[in-house]
Amino acid sequence: MDNKVACHTIILIGIILFHSLCYGQSTAAERIENVPLTYASPREVGLDSIYIYARVDSIMHHAIENKAFPGAQLLVAQDGKIFFHETYGYHTYDSVQKVGVDDLYDVASVTKITAPLPALMKLVDEGKLNLDAPFSDYWSSWKSKSEKKELTLREILAHQAGLEPYIVFLKEVSKKPGKLKARWVRTVASKRFALQAYDHLFIKRGFVKRMYRKIDRSKVAAERKYKYSGLSFLLYPRLITEMTGMDYEQYLTRHFYRPLGALTMGFTPKTKNIANTIVPTEKDTFFRKSLTHSWVHDENAALMGGVSGNAGLFATANDLAKIMQMYVQYGTYGGVRYLSENTVREFTKVQFPENENRRGLGFDKPLLNNSELSITEAYPAPEASPESFGHSGFTGTFVWADPKNQLVFIFLSNRVYPTRDHRNLYDLHVRAALHQVFYKAQLTGSGRL
Repeated sequence: MDNKVACHTIILIGIILFHSLCYGQSTAAERIENVPLTYASPREVGLDSIYIYARVDSIMHHAIENKAFPGAQLLVAQDGKIFFHETYGYHTYDSVQKVGVDDLYDVASVTKITAPLPALMKLVDEGKLNLDAPFSDYWSSWKSKSEKKELTLREILAHQAGLEPYIVFLKEVSKKPGKLKARWVRTVASKRFALQAYDHLFIKRGFVKRMYRKIDRSKVAAERKYKYSGLSFLLYPRLITEMTGMDYEQYLTRHFYRPLGALTMGFTPKTKNIANTIVPTEKDTFFRKSLTHSWVHDENAALMGGVSGNAGLFATANDLAKIMQMYVQYGTYGGVRYLSENTVREFTKVQFPENENRRGLGFDKPLLNNSELSITEAYPAPEASPESFGHSGFTGTFVWADPKNQLVFIFLSNRVYPTRDHRNLYDLHVRAALHQVFYKAQLTGSGRL
């Protein structure tokens, strides 16, 4: 009888172990969280290689022919494996410099979720920031503004606070016709004019305080509803510096970029010894009066010396893949926990769906009825899960992470070359069409679904 009991016990233990391995609570993210990004073929992650290359090549070539952008690149990873990273076209329409996989891009508003946002999440983790406390507790000048003093960080990050969308600070430093005020801008650096906006363009240090004051005095809509605003992201660098006691960019480099291995991610690449080729953006006929190259395209970020929270970050596709993979794994990468799972989940969920607001905290989200829409109406691809999140950038960049499908999607282009009036990237629905390819490319035992 004892032998039978022992035998049944061994069998039971075996069943429990088997059940644990096959049906345990570990998610895909938990299974791969200790492994940094590696490389694989599409078939190794269960995708149809022939279908992917045929569709992506067709979409990219059509976009370039129709001047959506002179060149672009696409990196896609699944289950922690980069299985697609290809480049298309050239830096400019003169077809001289081909796009390279290690090219550095001005990522524009993608900066928001890859620079100030990870720092803010870490401060929430540490109990230094409360999402539901008035932002005026941290930005004291708002305490005297009756319409702003009760606004919470949650409302602000979810674009639910009614803040003005944008302030064109370039008007503050300009005088007609097309000349810059010597009071604020000089062509030679000095102690007072030390914020470099471009080659031979230096901004007076005091101008940043002027920007803060104008934001502090900006109007707030009476009705609380979804209204996209990038204004608060101009404030976060100073807030992060004050709360951490460390320079904003140094803080990001020490706590995120360097340990992630995103070694070329950062601001003002022209001032650093970076070997990567940098992709140009717009031919600026007013402010910089030349092709904007190696300096931030966004004028507000430029007037802050190129280091901001709304824009200004430069990165390679590989850099961006690492930080987005960390997000997909809810705060871990390569065996290191950068952010708590609870905080990442909180920031990446829809905050005010009852107000028809799709946004997370800083992160963009799919349209609330996205799965019901056609590819020409959806944002991003209709197949992207409701748990997915990311952000787009004005210069023609787009990053998206889907934890449910363990998919990281990085699209980089310079659609603003030669001018920002080029809108075929949007009109041709290029990003959603590319995104959809990787949801449609699933293999079964007998072929693609």
